[in-house]
Amino acid sequence: MLDWTQPQRASLSTPASRRSADPAETTGLGSIDREGGRVSVDDKAMINCRADVNQLLPLKYKWAWDKYLAACNNHWMPTEVSMQADIALWKSRDGLTEDERRMVKRNLGFFAASESLVANNIVLAIYRHLTNPECRQYLLRQAFEEAVHTHTFQYIVESLGLDEGELFNMYREVPSITDKAAWALKHTQGIEDPSFATGTPEKDQAFLRDLVAFYVIFEGMWFYTGFAQILALGRRNKMVGIAEQYQYILRDESIHLNFGIDVINQIKAENPDLWTKAFQDEIRQMLREGAELEAAYGRDTMPRGFLGLNATLCEQYMHFIANRRCGQLGLMPVFTETENPFPWMSEAMDLKKEKNFFETRVIDYQSGGALAWD
Repeated sequence: MLDWTQPQRASLSTPASRRSADPAETTGLGSIDREGGRVSVDDKAMINCRADVNQLLPLKYKWAWDKYLAACNNHWMPTEVSMQADIALWKSRDGLTEDERRMVKRNLGFFAASESLVANNIVLAIYRHLTNPECRQYLLRQAFEEAVHTHTFQYIVESLGLDEGELFNMYREVPSITDKAAWALKHTQGIEDPSFATGTPEKDQAFLRDLVAFYVIFEGMWFYTGFAQILALGRRNKMVGIAEQYQYILRDESIHLNFGIDVINQIKAENPDLWTKAFQDEIRQMLREGAELEAAYGRDTMPRGFLGLNATLCEQYMHFIANRRCGQLGLMPVFTETENPFPWMSEAMDLKKEKNFFETRVIDYQSGGALAWD
């Protein structure tokens, strides 16, 4: 009996009925087939599936549904976190060094627009082409979480009295941030075109590239330097409110990352013809480029280093993370083996304990102790 809690292997041939499907069928916006049969598990597939995507049951990919449930149990809102200590520290003349202030502003500037870019990719690109309803259910939850994350940065900017135009426009004004956004956007721009449709090996690979660019590199690599920077402050009892919110975001992102990797691996299993040696080399090159862009961002945000962090260590961290992502995708590593320079990040991600906001209410994050961190 198959275990639907994990991505499944498929036969080496892809059924013809799952190729070149009518876009109206794959989006769920086609005419209703009044004589259509009931959907069976075997009718379902990740991409190019003709089975009615408006019918959630029967579930085929229980791992996708489980991630949706975990995300719902992971609910939080930024305004539940007190910013009073952060405000006082930010306004204090000697509260933070100039290097720390530069990092915080650059960090917020990167994340402020990045969450919107990820949300746009989900809503305008991925949702259209992922032809499985339980996966779409998770995407709807993820889109909401991206909105919560954007709300978080608005809340931080407002609380600290920062220049909102400066922070939210950094992705167009700061080269190290612009370069990353532009690199990722080219993948969304290719598949969100209304004329784009999966159904050929070339188009299906384009869809896989987008999934790698956003889930594996954007959320699974680039966000991690930013998390390490803010959580390093939190470890020194600095900007503790922001650090707590970043912990919650990081917990969300852990599920996003694992969902994306499961989706990629499931598509690979069902369409092994796509995962050619040349395509694997291309994906490995994407991971290498992602690490290089993040190294440049580290040099920009930490020109002198602080609190045990510096650009060299962050570049090493990206090499460690990139190799880890390669392993999760079944690829050979792109960098020589390296140790994690920030082992404390695992501790920082652990939110098993209940949080008491404003010392008046306890929020029980039900699934926090059960999540596996990456």
